[in-house]
Amino acid sequence: MRAVLHDRYGPPGVLRVEEIPVPVPAAGQVLVRVAATSVNLSDWETLRGTPFYSRLGGLRRPARPVLGSDIAGRVEAVGPGVTRFRPGDEVYGDNLALKGGFAEYAVAGEKALAHKPPELGFAEASAIPQAGVIAMQGVAGAGHGQRVLINGAGGGSGAFAIQLAKQAGADVTGVDNEHKLAFMRSVGADHVIDYRRDDFTRTGPYDLILDLVAHRSVFAYRRALAAGGRYRCVGGSTRTLLRVLTIGPFTGRRIGVLAVREGPAHFVPVADRCVAGDLVIHLDRTFTLDQVPEALTHVGEGRALGKVVIVPAA
Repeated sequence: MRAVLHDRYGPPGVLRVEEIPVPVPAAGQVLVRVAATSVNLSDWETLRGTPFYSRLGGLRRPARPVLGSDIAGRVEAVGPGVTRFRPGDEVYGDNLALKGGFAEYAVAGEKALAHKPPELGFAEASAIPQAGVIAMQGVAGAGHGQRVLINGAGGGSGAFAIQLAKQAGADVTGVDNEHKLAFMRSVGADHVIDYRRDDFTRTGPYDLILDLVAHRSVFAYRRALAAGGRYRCVGGSTRTLLRVLTIGPFTGRRIGVLAVREGPAHFVPVADRCVAGDLVIHLDRTFTLDQVPEALTHVGEGRALGKVVIVPAA
């Protein structure tokens, strides 16, 4: 099978497409013929090995040579003990533990997958598991009349988060670069901020801040929060995350890191809302396996409007 591999951390140039054996599912695992894999910011971080926490499991070289965790496709074979799936089933899920989605076939744990809703295409389904869960858990508790700010709102998680916060009745501010301002408005943001021109921590105050690209001082975040407000970050620099964890609880505000709960129990409800028409899946572009370096650069450099998807067979 064709797969995109890397055996060292670095820029997209370290990636290469090779023919490798099709993996064999072990006990409790499923072999999926990949139809689509969406790109997450975590793929970009793991490729480069920065922030440092992206190297967990492989400090000197990548623990998994094939990136890509949000997969969708058809079951090709099942390992011993698998009872929920059989060959031919259409599935999707966040295969964060094993990755391998930037390939024609990937092995995933049975518990990481769910049956794909027939109403969704493979590319749409692959866009949901990681981005949708982060968004739903990140804006949980947002309510009518509250002021919600989403930093990094022009990407996959941000597009879901804007919609979810608006449906909860919140007044939503989206922060990203100037090329994403119109996109954030089209998704539903009431206000937009170009972070290169304006400091969002000097606006507000906000009742809830979801920070998808945390790089600022804990005290700057505190300044932007209303009394009783909440700040939660997912991703960002190692220094910022450590400061949020250690200093955040002592600032007089609820400042912390969002501990994302993974698995079908958390992403299936997002997919159900997409099927019902409550949420729109925003797909920016699709790329082939040969174009994975370009796709990762597109996401990593902040150009993607919503989700980017790799389609191996295209």
